[in-house]
Amino acid sequence: MDELQSKPETAPGQALVVAEVPSNDAVATEAAGADATEAAGANATEAAGENECKAIVVAPENIALAQVAKEKQMSYVKAWEESEKAKADNRANKHVSAVAAWEDKKKAALEAELKKIEEKLEKKKAQYVEKMKNKMALVRKEAEEKRAMIEAKRGEEVLKAEELAARYRATGTSPKKTVGCF
Repeated sequence: MDELQSKPETAPGQALVVAEVPSNDAVATEAAGADATEAAGANATEAAGENECKAIVVAPENIALAQVAKEKQMSYVKAWEESEKAKADNRANKHVSAVAAWEDKKKAALEAELKKIEEKLEKKKAQYVEKMKNKMALVRKEAEEKRAMIEAKRGEEVLKAEELAARYRATGTSPKKTVGCF
């Protein structure tokens, strides 16, 4: 900044410099300050010979002021750029947060639905287990009844065999059917 504000040394014959004043757009698009100023000075001296209304006579102090103004404008542009980048980042973060919230909400809803389904399945499972236990109890009861019937029939057959054996003994006859190998 000090070298911009210091007055350049001029020869006694060079008190004024002819330069073309660039528009705001031209100042905003130029990146190199010193090279652009020298090029503008060369273009201005060429243009001064052709058309005097486009050229302006500028003192060395005004060139330094123009460079300061250009740097000021560049700093505004840089600040605007940073501001826009920050806005874009904030917007993106906001949308990412909204997506994360939406995802969490959907996950919670699905987990609640899954829990309901699991509860229904557990309830159905308990009902089926109860039905199976009841069926097993019925099978056990029927088996006991069949065993009891078989035992009763066996008892009747044993009693009948004893009665017939007693009659055969009393009469002295032998049964018409023989057992096995006799």
